[in-house]
Amino acid sequence: MIQKITRSILAAYYRPVKKFVKDPLGTQQRTLDYLLEHGRNTLYGKKNNFHSIRNSSDFSTRVPVISYEELRPWLDKIIIHKQRDVLWDTPVKWFAMSSGTTGEKSKYIPVTRESLYNCNYRAGYHMLGIYARHHPDTAFILGKTLVLGGSQQINRIGGDIYTGDISAILMKNLPAAAKRRRTPESIALLPDWEEKLQKLADYAVKADIRALVGVPSWMLVLLKKIVEDTGCAIPELWPHLEVFFHGGVGFLPFQEQYEKLIPSGKMRYWETYNASEGFFGVQFSPASKDMLLLFDNEVYYEFIPFGEWDKSNPVAVPLSGVETGKQYALVISTSGGLWRYRIGDTIQFTSIDPYLFRITGRTQQFINAFGEELIVDNADKAIDEACRRTGAKVTEYTAAPVYFGEQGNGAHEWLIEFEIPPAGDTDEFTRILDENLKLLNSDYEAKRSYNLSLGMPVVKVMEKDTFYNWLKYRGKAGGQNKVPKLSNDRKHVDSILDFIVSNTQ
Repeated sequence: MIQKITRSILAAYYRPVKKFVKDPLGTQQRTLDYLLEHGRNTLYGKKNNFHSIRNSSDFSTRVPVISYEELRPWLDKIIIHKQRDVLWDTPVKWFAMSSGTTGEKSKYIPVTRESLYNCNYRAGYHMLGIYARHHPDTAFILGKTLVLGGSQQINRIGGDIYTGDISAILMKNLPAAAKRRRTPESIALLPDWEEKLQKLADYAVKADIRALVGVPSWMLVLLKKIVEDTGCAIPELWPHLEVFFHGGVGFLPFQEQYEKLIPSGKMRYWETYNASEGFFGVQFSPASKDMLLLFDNEVYYEFIPFGEWDKSNPVAVPLSGVETGKQYALVISTSGGLWRYRIGDTIQFTSIDPYLFRITGRTQQFINAFGEELIVDNADKAIDEACRRTGAKVTEYTAAPVYFGEQGNGAHEWLIEFEIPPAGDTDEFTRILDENLKLLNSDYEAKRSYNLSLGMPVVKVMEKDTFYNWLKYRGKAGGQNKVPKLSNDRKHVDSILDFIVSNTQ
């Protein structure tokens, strides 16, 4: 009886998805109208004359595309000066802390009641509805969900304003019924990563875990600890485990490790795109990791084509103007009070009926030191193929350019930590990596031709737990912190190499 009721509820969650899939452009226009209505009487709306905006064309020409640095003075009006109606016409009591990919300073992303409930939670229902549509036999909701998220810091920025990772804010505000099905809040929101890891492991081994939620890299750390602590395989501990809802980083580099750790034919992996700024996409079918762009979540989307990313006043196209196969930087306007905000992620549409996409990287995560225009999607796929052909498994990697001076060509230096090293030495792995980067990226192939401007990749094998210890040293262990895959400068690579040297002296 309970199972039938829960399945009917999950099925109902899919109905709104069907509705906006049939009318994506109309849904986006209604979203823009709603956002402008709430923004007109704010300080930001008055400055940008929202009252005169009649359509999407007016919006794109009269309101600037902004970065976080340009947003920050407006946030200070809320945080420091306690002003109301700055970016949105309801109070902002939460700020999601986002450090991106191990940045030195945290960003504070405003979270309103509207964005919390009508973007994040509503998109969560869509995720459940889409998943249940393809798996009507699902029973994970009858057990516990193991959530590995971030932590909260109360009154970090003064007054009655609270901060924390978006996962912590979501958990803190969940309805009581939903909290009972998930990791206890007293454990999930612990600020100390090592303490949280141990308590999560102790809790999980005694629970009927049926679903996992979190970032693949950090969930892997937790699952390995649980196996090490108990000496039991995951399917033995949790025979009803059926799905991992994951996001934050690409799953491809971790897929083999999960399949080895959870050798179960019934285990499923479901991609999500849930950022500090909002919940934007959910995997649409088991056949592909392509995600459906969500349109009824109070987010209005625009897309900056490749070639415009570095411009101070880039031209962005609306949803109606996107094409498949092209790279776009995402621009969002939300009920959290973000207006034409550059989120920093890059996507590529694989379909426009429905609107399906893949995350391809970050506007700040690429290598173009020699005109090669290498993006994270290229790197992940090339690493995966090199692993497949050499029997290797990669835990983490990062890459950056290296300059050999006037007498020599440049190259890409790859710092790679292996769970299982390549058979033999790393030369074959390096050769296959290079070969596949050429196949995936014509600009890389051109720069590698005859070694004219770009030499063979330089692969350096890292000791076990190098990346984990580096993040921990920087106070970035756990939560949504991520190792940057690609950098156009050597900031992160040199930091890691310096860290290694300092810990071996």
